[in-house]
Amino acid sequence: MEAREIMTREVITVVADTPVRDLAKLLMENSVSGVPVVDRKGKILGVVSESDLLAKQGALAKDIMSQKIFTVPEDAPVEKIAALMTAEKIKRVLVVGEKELTGIVSRADIVRAIALGDYVPLRTPVYDL
Repeated sequence: MEAREIMTREVITVVADTPVRDLAKLLMENSVSGVPVVDRKGKILGVVSESDLLAKQGALAKDIMSQKIFTVPEDAPVEKIAALMTAEKIKRVLVVGEKELTGIVSRADIVRAIALGDYVPLRTPVYDL
């Protein structure tokens, strides 16, 4: 199974100057735990997660975003994505095409695939420590 088969294709993004309050509302209203931050041309600048909202201070998305971005290609095996998430202690990876953001894979996407009976050969546990 590959990223393209389980990824969320309609990715919610925010621009760098999105106010933190609006960002928090967006996460809550869409039941997501993080969103990519992009510039006006769609270039990925970072990611803001619930953890960033709780742990960092700032008025805008760019003030609190994590600049370390983890990406995978659409053909990345889910097993490798799970291993990356565990090793890096992250909850989502961005899926990129040749130059553009094409989707996002979260731990929830992997859990959903397992729950639906799709075979996901995980050799690395995916959990919070």
